[in-house]
Amino acid sequence: MQFSSIRRDWSAAPMREMLAGAVATFALIPEVIAFSFVAGVDPQVGLFASFIIGIVIAFTGGRPAMISAAAGSVALVAAPLVHAHGLPYLFAAGLLAGIFQILFGLLRLGVLMRFVSKSVRTGFVNALAILIFGAQLPHIIGGDWLAYSMLAAGLAVIYLAPTVTTAIPSPLICILVLTLVSISLQLPVMTIADLGKLPDSLPIFGWPTVPLTLETLRIIAGPALAIAMVGLLESMMTASVVDDLTGTPSSKNRECTGLGIANAAASLFGGIAGCGMIGQTISNVKYGGRGRLSTLFAGAFLLVLMVLLKPWVSQVPVAALVAIMVMVSIDTFDWSSLRSVIVHPKVSSAVMIATVLVTVFTSNLALGVAVGVLLSGVFFTFKVARLLRVETAVDAAAGRLTYRVSGQVFFASADIFVEAFDIEEASGMAVLIDVSQAHFWDITAVDALDKVVGRYKAHGIAVDILGLNEASATLIGSLNGAMKLKEV
Repeated sequence: MQFSSIRRDWSAAPMREMLAGAVATFALIPEVIAFSFVAGVDPQVGLFASFIIGIVIAFTGGRPAMISAAAGSVALVAAPLVHAHGLPYLFAAGLLAGIFQILFGLLRLGVLMRFVSKSVRTGFVNALAILIFGAQLPHIIGGDWLAYSMLAAGLAVIYLAPTVTTAIPSPLICILVLTLVSISLQLPVMTIADLGKLPDSLPIFGWPTVPLTLETLRIIAGPALAIAMVGLLESMMTASVVDDLTGTPSSKNRECTGLGIANAAASLFGGIAGCGMIGQTISNVKYGGRGRLSTLFAGAFLLVLMVLLKPWVSQVPVAALVAIMVMVSIDTFDWSSLRSVIVHPKVSSAVMIATVLVTVFTSNLALGVAVGVLLSGVFFTFKVARLLRVETAVDAAAGRLTYRVSGQVFFASADIFVEAFDIEEASGMAVLIDVSQAHFWDITAVDALDKVVGRYKAHGIAVDILGLNEASATLIGSLNGAMKLKEV
């Protein structure tokens, strides 16, 4: 079983895997350079990080075919630290963030992804598509006719090339064609060299040059935790998207640990911390990436392009990369979700739309997902609370009023439970509370039952409890030993 897994991850269709990884690499370049500027660091800091992270996580990650690199959300979190204390503190924070992520995986907290609903994941993907497209607008708006012509030509090549051949991914053909045209005709278009200084050497290992003091720990602890959480959230969401696209499972706990190791390594080689890249990952998967080889090649090829092939890569038109990212944004967006907004329950649609809006307007992926998860929890709580029912039945001959409780009693439904019992209605009768179809979940539920029983006893009304299941009885016994309930 282990041998077949290794073979599937590393040796299945190697040419397809490498070509898919190459597409992802070219899709990485403009994004990583842009994110480096957001963080306030040189482009080579982001590019070195992307190379190291790609190489390391290919071996340590839990989701084959996923592309991880320097990311915008991490850059946003890191920027204040860089501006306030300088680059060495960023490397130290990245190292500490990696340690946090390793611990997160070792504690097997990846299971928390189960609390992210389908609506949140759909909103996350759609928001990413919008943000990817929005990131291209500075290169599109205000351009001259030549820039628009190059962009249109790039999109035409990307979408028409597959009708001629699928042996080579069409984005690579787009880059090759537009670069040759630009060079041969000496067109005055923006190239990758215009985006920023590219690295001219290999990354070098070195410990962050910061004092080993408690003051340093105080400075980097907060940003490191934020980097760790944002990175984990984006990587977990990206892994879930790949799970859905490929119909294969992934190890979320291993992905957490693997990302931590990769970020620690990147920080030790002069790079910024990173996480999963949804756009580049989808590009990789779309063009056949399924195993770890595509991830490894994406990282390794990035270094080859930036160092060995730097003169050629510098002449690649930015329009070619913009065309690729526009294609990625179109493919990333879940267009069926537009129809589902009407068909699906309003609550699910509201969660999806809220996730999109918060993510897009704040450009904060972690905040968007957090809001979506919170809304999902709130709506679910209200839904479950409404399922609680309390029915009454009067036995005049026996002089007894019976309440039959069914559903879940917890913090959100406790008040509904209490309000269902009327003291005046039970005047002159004994009360039987039948909870055989109910379950008491928390201390708030126990307190609600205690309150109801106490009110009846305060009015001299006898109360019997029928049908406490074992779990509820154990909870009541452990949380409220003073409550003496007569069970019949």
